[in-house]
Amino acid sequence: MISGESSKVKLTEKQMELLRFLFNRSKPLRVHTVELSQRKISSELGISRQALNIHLRRLRELKFVRTGRGFIDVTDRALSYLGRQEGEAFIFLRLDPPKRLQAYDTLKKLPVDKVFRVTGDIDVIIQVSQSVLDEVLNTINTLDGVRETRTYVVIETLK
Repeated sequence: MISGESSKVKLTEKQMELLRFLFNRSKPLRVHTVELSQRKISSELGISRQALNIHLRRLRELKFVRTGRGFIDVTDRALSYLGRQEGEAFIFLRLDPPKRLQAYDTLKKLPVDKVFRVTGDIDVIIQVSQSVLDEVLNTINTLDGVRETRTYVVIETLK
């Protein structure tokens, strides 16, 4: 983690909005990759493609994103700036069967790393950054159909 990153670098509100948007639309592989066209991104953010390119150039200069033909990668530096690298937690959920589909739709929209639908005693496993754990749990606790939650915070990665 790059300590104090958010206090040293100043982004405009639109650049922060763009960074959050890209993170939320990214797929965590080894990097967070956004596979949306610049036209789609600029449309969803309500800015012109030219303005988007100006903001992306600034985020590239700061090493917050890497761009190429058809993709944008959100870097570890950006994740640190967004407070998304402080360790992980896992949330296990049991859901009421008739309300599962509705719950799945809501869970997919949460600011989490991954949402897994699983077999066994539980229905869902959510991988989430500790930095947003409380926010995510508060949202989950208001969902109709959630019967039980269990949260586990990672204290050490063994492998």
